Amino acid sequence: MAADDWHRQSAEAVLTQVGSAPSGLTGADAAARLAANGPNRLSVVNATSTLQMLGRQFTSMLVWVLIAAAIVSVVLGQLGDGLAIVAVVILNATIGFFQEYRAERALAALKGMTAPRGTVRRDGRVFSIPAADIVVGDIASLTAGDLVPADARLVSAATLSCNQSALTGESDAVPKASEATEPLETPLAERRNMVFLGTSVVRGTAEAVVVATGMATEFGRIAGLMATTTGSDDTPLQRRLDAFGRVLVWSALGIVALLFGVGLLRGTAPLELLLTSVGLAVAAVPEGLPAVVTVALSMGVMRMARRRALVRRLASVETLGATNVICTDKTGTLTVGAMTVRVMQAGGRRYDVTGEGYGPAGDLRRDGQTLPGPVDALVDLATVLVAGNHARLVENDGVWSAHGDPTEAALLVAAGKAGVEQQRIDRELPTQADFPFDSDRKRSTVVRRASDGTLRAFTNGAPGPLLQQCTQLATAEGIRPLTAEDRARILAETSVLASEALRVLGSARRDLVATTIEGLSADAVERDLVFVGLTGMRDPARAEAKVAVATCRAAGIRVVMITGDHPETASAIARDLGIAGPKDTAVTGVALDAMTDAALQERVAAVAVYARVTAEHKLRIVRAWQATGAVVAMTGDGVNDAPAIKGADIGIAMGGSGTEVARQAADLVITDDNFATIVAAVEEGRGIYDNIRKTLQYLLAGNTGELMLMTAAVVVGLPAPLLPIHLLWINLVTDGLPALCLATDAIDGDVMTRPPRPQDEHLANPRFLSTMGVTGFITAVVAFAVYATALPSVGTAAARSSTFAVLVCAELLRSFGARSPTRALWRLSVWTNLPLVAVVAGSLALQVWSQHSAWLGGFLRVTPLSLQGGAILLMLGAIPLMAMEFLKSLRRHHPRLAVTG
Repeated sequence: MAADDWHRQSAEAVLTQVGSAPSGLTGADAAARLAANGPNRLSVVNATSTLQMLGRQFTSMLVWVLIAAAIVSVVLGQLGDGLAIVAVVILNATIGFFQEYRAERALAALKGMTAPRGTVRRDGRVFSIPAADIVVGDIASLTAGDLVPADARLVSAATLSCNQSALTGESDAVPKASEATEPLETPLAERRNMVFLGTSVVRGTAEAVVVATGMATEFGRIAGLMATTTGSDDTPLQRRLDAFGRVLVWSALGIVALLFGVGLLRGTAPLELLLTSVGLAVAAVPEGLPAVVTVALSMGVMRMARRRALVRRLASVETLGATNVICTDKTGTLTVGAMTVRVMQAGGRRYDVTGEGYGPAGDLRRDGQTLPGPVDALVDLATVLVAGNHARLVENDGVWSAHGDPTEAALLVAAGKAGVEQQRIDRELPTQADFPFDSDRKRSTVVRRASDGTLRAFTNGAPGPLLQQCTQLATAEGIRPLTAEDRARILAETSVLASEALRVLGSARRDLVATTIEGLSADAVERDLVFVGLTGMRDPARAEAKVAVATCRAAGIRVVMITGDHPETASAIARDLGIAGPKDTAVTGVALDAMTDAALQERVAAVAVYARVTAEHKLRIVRAWQATGAVVAMTGDGVNDAPAIKGADIGIAMGGSGTEVARQAADLVITDDNFATIVAAVEEGRGIYDNIRKTLQYLLAGNTGELMLMTAAVVVGLPAPLLPIHLLWINLVTDGLPALCLATDAIDGDVMTRPPRPQDEHLANPRFLSTMGVTGFITAVVAFAVYATALPSVGTAAARSSTFAVLVCAELLRSFGARSPTRALWRLSVWTNLPLVAVVAGSLALQVWSQHSAWLGGFLRVTPLSLQGGAILLMLGAIPLMAMEFLKSLRRHHPRLAVTG
């Protein structure tokens, strides 16, 4: 049973439509409905099995080429080579599996947001039952502190307010009422006669008829969105590596097929050709690349953890480095997540309030100057704010927190800065009666007894309705009658504060004639009041968020605010932070509903602020940006943010104020809820991409040299100059260990002054390919010259040993020059990458040992080599490094050769 217009129907009509009554369902009817419609719980659909996740790790073409090479090696009797290749494949699959496993936990977190039990009326009696057993038509009873167990239409309500921030993003509690006066297109956040699964009751009591359960609720819709929303499985770097890998593999397979045919025509034995083909396949595939990428990203994760950002998926660091759009929630992300008083207006003057949070830090200022002492008019206003309050401020080890309504707690903080303490008010003016806020009166009143025995009423509420109950005005000179001009001026001041995106509260007081509370009513108390002043408050922007937004703009990153809050509030915060310009206005969810996806894609780049939006709207906005080619990050903290967080290229959740659902859907969790921390992640991501790119170039230049060497030998009819075990050793040890050091090299300081990488940027641009090709070619020429010279005089085994040694020396020495694509070797301090120095020295020592150790030499199938011969090979191995440095110098002196890369 589904409907989108429960809020515009009367409670009686809703009861009729769902087949219920004020006394509730009968037990038999409830049981029948439960059997027909299922339990009131969120189901996880489209879950991926463990076997499916594991199977996805073997879909890469590079993996299948390695598996084929391993099979051929075993068939040819090269068991050691085959096992070594299989070990590489298993290691890569294990890493990928554990990265993907956590994604399936996101939906399960939604279950934790639902109430475990609910109170319902059945057969005219009230029962507490498991929330899963609640059905459409049940009459649910709600009191302060309850979690709402299902979507329901209010039948009756008394001073009811609900916290809907996890669902709608609205920061303060929302008053509720049972009247049906709202139009069909009313946004979810403004449906005052509806309560929703997973939200909480802040104050008051109510009875409501359940209209949706389980997956039919608003939470269920979000669960459905998350189940059908696939995040961007591959990061931009992974997509580029896959594309480049496919080109590399097909090229290598083509060369292998061609050379196999040439060998057959030359009369070479098929088994020897198969062995050579395995070597060519191994030479073409950069086996060490997955480990290098993982280590580079892991180091970034460690640095981010020290800066209060927890990375749930390694590749997300690189994705954030490529991001050019950040879609961010407002409440709790760009703002502090709690109402804070910013203005107090009393005695005809305006006073600005500084400071944030619930602590006493801050003060009151007039015309930018701190007040030298208490001001009578301010003390009068602060007294009303405290005396009409129900919240409490608690200090624990220097940390202040609020007990009760956060908005009332903010009033206590402001009153304290004006010099009025709650403890003194409670001691001197004990509470006698309380008339809570309701949506009809739009005000609340607390009656207290003064030391002389008289009763005093303290009233706070909406300024307009409150002024209608006032007959006098408190001024700096004293109390006088409230004139029509006074009313007009106060309403104009209210409008000015509202235009600053402040929520405005009016305050008034009255000394009662009665000396006893018996028979007193709200109507009798709330009349002939003395108007005291206005208080303006809002959820303020984080101080560091403005700097972070400016840094993003300087780095070419567009920041877009998407919130469920009011359009005026959202626009004001966005302008204050520099997200929106002075003339920019917020686009509302109602306006989004009127747009097609195509229309939204055309307009999305021009909109900086979205307000009064739902979870579906947020996901649409993210997808619209993605359709334009943008790499999108989505930040948020509520359940309503979770689908967009999961659907974005990278999802970012707030760890402190965020819900578990948002955290489980995210790739990155900011533990300090600081938007500025995202900027640090962007810097890390860009630096990691640079390091991975230069490391990839280093690895592929080596593979290119090996492939050219093997190809040249087949073409001229020589035996294979290297065995598969030699190539695996070079690719995993000789290349792999220096590559790990290159991947963790220091990040250049200018990464945040560059624009984001274009979405369609090729990983292998002309500069990348020319460096790779020239270096590989020179390496192959040196190695082939050594092999061709040694082969006639010392035989195949010794010639292979010399070729193997010169390649090892060439790769190790070349790693020093690979640290920078532009700076000369002598301008790169060795002290900034000591691990590379240690790895190169250790690898050279290991190579010398391998050719003098029976055990290691037997494993690598090399013959002994004299120290003199080793020294000569070391000098020959320096030739590719010198060629690289010459190419850098040529590009520096001839800028036209320095193709952007």
